[in-house]
Amino acid sequence: MNDRPLLSPEARKWLPAAAAGGLLAIVVLAGVALGGGSDEAAPSVTAESVAFDNSTPVSVKVIETVETSSPLSKTVLDRTLGKGMAGDDVAQVQQRLTDLGFWPGPIDGYFGDETRRSVWAYEKLVLGVPFNEPTGQVTPDMWTGMQDPFVIQPRRTNSTPTHTEIYLPEQVIAVFENNVPVMISHMSSGDNEDWCEEVTISPGEYNNPGDEPLVRGECGKSITPGGVFNYKRMVEGVRQGSLGGMWDPVYFNYGIAVHGALNVPLQPASHGCIRIPLTLSPSFQDLVSVGDQVFVFDGVKEPEAYGAQVPYFNRIDPDYSTTTSSTTSTTTTSTTTTTLVAPSTTVRPTTTPPATTTTAPATTTTSTTTTTAPQAAPAAPAPAGP
Repeated sequence: MNDRPLLSPEARKWLPAAAAGGLLAIVVLAGVALGGGSDEAAPSVTAESVAFDNSTPVSVKVIETVETSSPLSKTVLDRTLGKGMAGDDVAQVQQRLTDLGFWPGPIDGYFGDETRRSVWAYEKLVLGVPFNEPTGQVTPDMWTGMQDPFVIQPRRTNSTPTHTEIYLPEQVIAVFENNVPVMISHMSSGDNEDWCEEVTISPGEYNNPGDEPLVRGECGKSITPGGVFNYKRMVEGVRQGSLGGMWDPVYFNYGIAVHGALNVPLQPASHGCIRIPLTLSPSFQDLVSVGDQVFVFDGVKEPEAYGAQVPYFNRIDPDYSTTTSSTTSTTTTSTTTTTLVAPSTTVRPTTTPPATTTTAPATTTTSTTTTTAPQAAPAAPAPAGP
């Protein structure tokens, strides 16, 4: 994504006024009055505290128009644009999305997957389309409204110079730099479902201080808690968590991270992490820093009402067991069976030296061991996979 185009000259004229406050002309209320309060005790996370549907969030969403020095000139679409189409009109849509802070990919006039995902985000965040109903298309009427002189405002302006806002009801994530959007993207968060699975945990991740990948069974609930957090660390490349890999994760709540994924559907689908399109994850790491604030809006209460709400911690799956594996050599055969409910105990197979006579075959020894480790402490929240 290093070829991301610069803002158009028209957009550059608007942004200083928007950052300074500008002229408020349009305020779109995406809900009711502000709820919660910073003096409330932060509750423990439950399914009820983060449950959401297609309703609008509690917070106020502000879309602000700005004054222009020249008459507004709009172009007209004579067709509805969608995936697979190409032309100068597609390039105009890509440029406008870029100016607003969305990431439709290179402005090349081709309506590909990146452009469609950006249109999804625009429909959900700006037009208020429910998270599972965007069309990914740009109609003539939609294009007319998209050309109005407006900017997207953050819901929180008194934060770190760069901060992230995660909107769970809309399934949209936005990064703001000095209150100007620099990346707005479609995303997928926790689906609020119970699960029990075999997980692989990379060395250095939560619950695996060792030098080798840890494989075990865990159970959890796929919740992304609302609250106010800070980025704690980031890792370049692939890391292993529940259900597979995370690309370029940036952690903000124990094992919960914003990370790239191959599969970012319209609906919530992760184990609690924030999935963003894989093509965006390297650039996302370039935009944010450890220490930046993260506001997670769950549509139930304001983030400040929760504070740094802890996640739903996984537990060891008591019914999990590994499969049997065998290793055979010309002189030794060993079989080890392990029942695993915590990090496994290494069991060395017993071997017998080869027979000393020249006529007798080599001695074969078989050992079978069953290991049941004591119940471990609750596991850290399992990050989502692709």
